[in-house]
Amino acid sequence: MEPTDLTIHILTEIRDEIRSTNERLDGVKNDLGARIDKTNDRVELLNTELGGRIDETNRRLTESEIRTTTALIDVVASVHEVRDLLIERRDLRVRVERCEQDIDDLKRRVY
Repeated sequence: MEPTDLTIHILTEIRDEIRSTNERLDGVKNDLGARIDKTNDRVELLNTELGGRIDETNRRLTESEIRTTTALIDVVASVHEVRDLLIERRDLRVRVERCEQDIDDLKRRVY
């Protein structure tokens, strides 16, 4: 089978189309590569921003926990003071009741 001009012409066109397809694929590959690079840059920026936000949230949470702990310590101290005051008042109540009884006794003697 001898090659004919028509066969050579068809094979040449097929080769040219393959080259054209390869060039288009290279263009698509380059375009996709650039788009992926831009997406990666945006993801890195978002990671940096989110990292900063998380750090700020952690800092604020720690400060809040410190304030809460300090307030709780103050509340505990106040509760202890109230407890001590109530203990003192209870002791005084017994004395006051005894004094009132003594006063009543004295009144009865005088009248």
